[in-house]
Amino acid sequence: MCTAFLSHSPVLFLLERTRRAPIDRVRTHAADVAREHFPEFPVEAIDWEVSERAQRQAGVTEYDPASETVTIRLTWDAYREFGWQQFSKTVRHELVHAWQYWQFEEADHGETFARWTDRLDISQHCQRFTSPKWWLVCLECDGRVERYRRSKTVRNPEDYSCGDCGGNLRVEEGPGQ
Repeated sequence: MCTAFLSHSPVLFLLERTRRAPIDRVRTHAADVAREHFPEFPVEAIDWEVSERAQRQAGVTEYDPASETVTIRLTWDAYREFGWQQFSKTVRHELVHAWQYWQFEEADHGETFARWTDRLDISQHCQRFTSPKWWLVCLECDGRVERYRRSKTVRNPEDYSCGDCGGNLRVEEGPGQ
């Protein structure tokens, strides 16, 4: 396959432009929110990325203490599934984490996060955007843990036990399978 030809393909250009469009909108939204709620926070310093692999989280904020850089990685499938109204809540959620890293060099869903939930119309935990492919179910306590990849635990549940009660596990197929 000739990659030189593909790199100039109108289809690939449109796909790349389409995938970049959410980041442009996200940057604008984040800047607007930061200007109103975090005026001292240098939101322009955030590195924004799009993940096409993530299945469990719509977004994640990472902090590198050595370089003091903050990266927010948003999930393309979540953007497609949620639409902008819901996805913008994910952006604001991750923006709070970015601010926490800038302010405290750590981030969590504790008190400092909770005080922003009403003001920014966000929840402490983001809504799931895809269904798990499997569930690990405890035979003792009926605890359930979702799995999105065919991990060792999914392939060999008999080799593992419930983290809560130590009971045996079984695997159920989820709607995402």
